[in-house]
Parts: sequence; C-alpha cells; structure tokens
Amino acid sequence: MSQQEGRKWKLRLSAYDEKWIMMYETEVQILSAAFGNELLKFEHFGSTSVPEMKAKPVIDMLGLVKDIQKIDEYNEEMELLGYEAAGEWGIAGRRLFRKGGESRTHHLHVYQYDNPQIDRHLIVRDYLRKHYSNLKEELARHYTHTSQYSKAKGAYVQELEQRALNWFSTKEGAEISNGKDLESETDK
Repeated sequence: MSQQEGRKWKLRLSAYDEKWIMMYETEVQILSAAFGNELLKFEHFGSTSVPEMKAKPVIDMLGLVKDIQKIDEYNEEMELLGYEAAGEWGIAGRRLFRKGGESRTHHLHVYQYDNPQIDRHLIVRDYLRKHYSNLKEELARHYTHTSQYSKAKGAYVQELEQRALNWFSTKEGAEISNGKDLESETDK
C-alpha cells in the first residue's frame, strides 16, 4: 500500500453546484483532444451528475473507448494534463485516472465500449436522477474520513444497484435510461 493510499482523506460533501456540469463539459473538451480517435463517448455519472444531490466535489467521468488495451499508452500524456494513472484500481477492464492530488477534482473511469460495468454505472446514475436519496448526508454525519465512509457506503451501493436494476426493468426505467426523459450526454 502506498503512502497516498494509506492516508486518511477528510470527507467533504458539498451542496449541489451547477458548476459541476461546466467542469465536466470543459474536461470533455480537453480529454477528447488527448484521446483522439480512440475515444467514442463520455458520460457524466456519480453524485455530481445528480441535480440537487450533495456530493464529494469530484467529477466522475466515464470514457468509452474502442480498445482498453491501448489506454495505458496515454498515461504520460494524462500526467501532463494533471492526472495520475491508477490502472484498473480493483475493477478488471477499467483504467482509472485521478486529477487534483489531495484536492481531487476529477475521476476518469475508462472502459472499452462493450464492458458490462458501463451499464451498471449509467443505470445507477439514471435511477438516482429520478429517485434521489439523502443517504450520503446521513453517512457523512457518522463517518468523517473517506475510508470509513466508503466502507459504510458499500452495502448501500450494492442494494442501490439492485433497486436500480429492478427499476430499469420497468417501462419507466427503460425509457429514461434510453434517453427519452433525460438530457443527453456528450458524444464525441
């Protein structure tokens, strides 16, 4: 375990900020240029993509690419853009890039376009946009460090994913996740 991984990060939840959308869109422009033709699409997900939800002020971005094996070739360029390459970081077939050091601003989760993890992230995002919950605020009151908060959140996230998948199987969930009810994300 590296020194940075072992460090206890102070948890900080912020009120929803409309600037998060602009931060996402600005980063999409920068990263689109960096990844060029390898990139297929970006999606904004995670708590900062859910209007009115309190969140850790870190923009979670999903980058869909043609070939995940080629993404490691971009590590040096990503470092020049202020990102730290974290490899798969516990999820096979993903490449995680973190920007901002101790004051993180962005997490870029890169997947090959056909990875099943993509649907999981987007379905949960769409579910939260429709059924926002105050759970994060409740957990933050009890856990002041990110490592404690993340562990406590784990069981809830598994339950949330199951509820989101059940919701997705309904007509309403399928229509929303297929873009009939929500704003479209940035396509390249």
